[in-house]
Amino acid sequence: MSTVNGGISFWYAQDGTPAPREPLPGDISADVCIVGGGYTGLWTAYYLKKAVPFLNITVLEAKFCGYGASGRNGGWLYNGIAGRDRYAKLHGHEAAVRLQQAMNATVGEVVDVCEQEKIDADVHRGGVLEVALSPAQLARLKAFHAAETAFGETDREMYGARETADRIRVTGAVGSSWTPHGARLHPVKLVKGLAAAVEALGVTIHESTPVTEIKPKHAVTPYGTVRAPYVLRCTEGFTASLTGQRRTWLPMNSSMIATEPLDDAQWESIGWDGRETLGDMAHAYMYAQRTADGRIALGGRGVPYRFGSKTDNDGRTQPQTIEALRDILTRFFPQLAGVRVDHAWSGVLGVPRDWCATVTLDRSTGLGWAGGYVGSGVATANLAARTLRDLIKEDSGQSGPTDLTALPWVNHKVRKWEPEPLRWLGVQTMYAAFRGADHRESTGHTAATDRVAVLANRLSGR
Repeated sequence: MSTVNGGISFWYAQDGTPAPREPLPGDISADVCIVGGGYTGLWTAYYLKKAVPFLNITVLEAKFCGYGASGRNGGWLYNGIAGRDRYAKLHGHEAAVRLQQAMNATVGEVVDVCEQEKIDADVHRGGVLEVALSPAQLARLKAFHAAETAFGETDREMYGARETADRIRVTGAVGSSWTPHGARLHPVKLVKGLAAAVEALGVTIHESTPVTEIKPKHAVTPYGTVRAPYVLRCTEGFTASLTGQRRTWLPMNSSMIATEPLDDAQWESIGWDGRETLGDMAHAYMYAQRTADGRIALGGRGVPYRFGSKTDNDGRTQPQTIEALRDILTRFFPQLAGVRVDHAWSGVLGVPRDWCATVTLDRSTGLGWAGGYVGSGVATANLAARTLRDLIKEDSGQSGPTDLTALPWVNHKVRKWEPEPLRWLGVQTMYAAFRGADHRESTGHTAATDRVAVLANRLSGR
């Protein structure tokens, strides 16, 4: 059998694409219009409708719910949030600790809602294990572990080579750090279940309805305009397609492969009984999970960015990217050299210029947005949605400030990305530098991070 390339994602090939919902029938009015039917938009609709049942909420989705990153990601529900260290510098350490604590709690919040709403998303709460495979990676891992502990994650554990192998036998692993604040899940089962739960509450979802422009109290589509006091942009990696938003968030490509199901002997050789999500400390990092049906789904950066902030249509992935991901798989687990790759796909994630996730409500216009998750959106989207709920309730006089609205990422402003061709050249140069640095570190014997990677991080604002 040959590898299926594209078709949105393996998750949809396994679970099937949803029956289409009706497009917008014409001009309508609503209390809240949410643009984007991924995790951010659906979670926001869910929490708003639960909190204020009389609200008339309309969700507009260009394709179908979960077509973007919400249906293509690696299924990592974990407590990482982009920009925490920068927020510590801007607002103080304690403010960043509160943000991290909110993210820790978000993992349990998603799991709890799945149970309450009877969403079977193959959730397994095994935590997150991040491994080091060289002296330089181990030095970064130790620094990372210390930083996470300093931000209040006292239940995190550090392992040496032998303890790491007891959990999962990654060839060449010299250490690892594990947090309990993480879970594996099936992305599409989550987004389908969430969309169904939202509709059951009385929220209207219109699919096949691309929004071309967002302006105060208006979401403009080819089928009509939705007028609402609050219009929320929840478009993450597809934000650049909106009028005036080309340089707001950069759509970064990430690619994945899924193997055929492994047999018992292969799993015995690997371990991974705890079904932790798995990452590493490379500059161009990888991420993986052991799926509910016994595969390895593994991702990383291939061709990181398309000129002009373009996005793909169906997730098709370049052959060299598939081979690069297979190389990572067999480097981690050489015994899987003959295993078939059943599916490969790609998607985009939103990257702000300062690499900081944000959630905002402009009280003067009623426009709100959340995103820029830089790859950690499965959990962060939930926290963003609950924060948007509280911001709207506060603005409409239904409640006062809350712990969530006081978090340091709220109403954070950042400059736009550079115009082309500088944007394209910058991203290509950065990832070429990271790949080169990873290669030199893997063959070297120093604990120092490669100087080229240090420079690339500084110049990119990462």
